[in-house]
Amino acid sequence: MKSRRSPILPHFALLWVLACLLLGGCKFFSFLPGVDAPEEEAPDQAEPAELVDFQAEAEFKRLWRAKVGRGLGRKYVRLTPAVLADRLYVADAYGHVAALDRFSGKEIWSATIGEPDDGPFYEFWDRRDPSFVTGGVGAGSGRVVLGTMRGEVIALDAGDGSELWRTEISSEVLSPPAAGSDVVVAQTADGRLVALEAADGSQRWVFDSQIPLLTLRGTAMPVLEGGLVFAGFSDGNVTAVAETSGAPVWKQRIMLPQGRTELDRMVDVDSTPIIGASGLLYAASFQGRLKALRPADGGTIWEMETSTYLDLAEGYGHVYLVAADDVIAAVGQTSGTVAWQQEGLRNRRLTSPTAFGNYLLVGDDDGYLHALAQSDGRFLARHKLGGSGLRSPMLHVDGTVYVLANDGGVEALAIDRRS
Repeated sequence: MKSRRSPILPHFALLWVLACLLLGGCKFFSFLPGVDAPEEEAPDQAEPAELVDFQAEAEFKRLWRAKVGRGLGRKYVRLTPAVLADRLYVADAYGHVAALDRFSGKEIWSATIGEPDDGPFYEFWDRRDPSFVTGGVGAGSGRVVLGTMRGEVIALDAGDGSELWRTEISSEVLSPPAAGSDVVVAQTADGRLVALEAADGSQRWVFDSQIPLLTLRGTAMPVLEGGLVFAGFSDGNVTAVAETSGAPVWKQRIMLPQGRTELDRMVDVDSTPIIGASGLLYAASFQGRLKALRPADGGTIWEMETSTYLDLAEGYGHVYLVAADDVIAAVGQTSGTVAWQQEGLRNRRLTSPTAFGNYLLVGDDDGYLHALAQSDGRFLARHKLGGSGLRSPMLHVDGTVYVLANDGGVEALAIDRRS
């Protein structure tokens, strides 16, 4: 006699699944292929501006396309390609590094600097991203350098990708290490600048700063110029230290923390300082200011209120910034006055701006690349790279723009004026 299956177990299983759906929504099943966890948005997050038509005055021309690794993952990782001579160096967030011929996109070599930290099978519901490359790509003097969330700085031979050295420092490296002729300088998430000997990775010096209780997840890339290292910190300060010894030369506060809550008091300088054609140093903070400083002593030339965590760009006599609400502004390098603002890309989660020729380029979270006129901010061209989105800063060399998409796609583009 055949036994009859009790209906209790299926009913219980169904109730259990329904409860999980109610509690977790689609997130519970997001470990399945093709099911993605929805991004959590703040209740008051504004809708991104819709793209509007315009009379294109230029067009993007694709020179080549390639794919490197698995992409940038779900963390807010921004890995900028680097160029040395005729090679483009690109990394993904999972340990894959490649050297491409920058004129054709053909792969010259590839290397693996580590394996992701995949969890045990029983944690199949865990959607934490195992990516670990968070700082890159730095390049200089025949070396390619990267930083990881494991607190490592890794140097590869630019010629063949072989590992030269690997040094563990105090904390994760969230921006590209700066590579000089005989030194590599990395900034860590715990507020330190660490200088390593370029030859073997041994420590030269450490400069320590105090970090607030609450900070943005990111750091500015150190800048090496004139024997000094310029760096921005999460306490709202920009500091210059001696490249040889790490001795402090000057410190300038970009913004003093204000407000009642730790959130209100966040004034991170995550925007990499730049030195413009004017000879001044420009630095900006989140919920703070943009300042023009004298590189020699840190004296303030001018300042204006703004809020940004993205890198600056300069050209055409302007400093360009993308504010926290994705309004793009051009500010006079010597006067500090706003020459123009472009609000047509508000809340589209833009990349850092890139200026070259007459163009200012920004990418957005939908995978569009936008070209604006440096003179007045009007739209000149638009190009769709794909649906994975853009968040890494772009790189331009000799009239070619190199763009890394979130899925690891790399494109080399030129811009042609329409007659």
